Amino acid sequence: MAIATRQIGAVTIYSDEDKGEGGLERVFDAPRSLVWKVMTDPAHIPNWWGPRDTPMTVEAMDFRVGGHWRWIARGGDGDAPFSGEYLEIVPPERIVHTEMFDVEPFNQGDPAIVTTTLEEVDGGTKLRSSSRFPSAEALQGALSTGMTRGAIESWDRLDEVIASL
Repeated sequence: MAIATRQIGAVTIYSDEDKGEGGLERVFDAPRSLVWKVMTDPAHIPNWWGPRDTPMTVEAMDFRVGGHWRWIARGGDGDAPFSGEYLEIVPPERIVHTEMFDVEPFNQGDPAIVTTTLEEVDGGTKLRSSSRFPSAEALQGALSTGMTRGAIESWDRLDEVIASL
């Protein structure tokens, strides 16, 4: 299967289901250093990560290579914790981390590997986040949860936080 690409608002979404990979890309009208700050400061993360109607808590965020993170979306149906480990950090251009929905049975097996890059473009910042899942089935499972909608809403909120600073 070829790589599928589609546009939803300001976000380009792509996936290669055969390889278990997918991601999003968007250009923000802000300098890369500001986008990096908002994305990596635990004080800002609850203001942009996840759906607008779901409060989010940064339970842990040891932002260094080998450090662990755990963020919890708190919804009416219960908590939705996500966790992982930072594998690579190159300020202000690249973060590689593992990510797992930290609820059984989803937290069994290998996590997704997420690579986030920030590139300066025409006075703004192109943000690209690519996720490599351990299998095509794991990607399909993640997509079936509404992950794409949540990611687009998160990036809309990220844009709002950046504009407010």
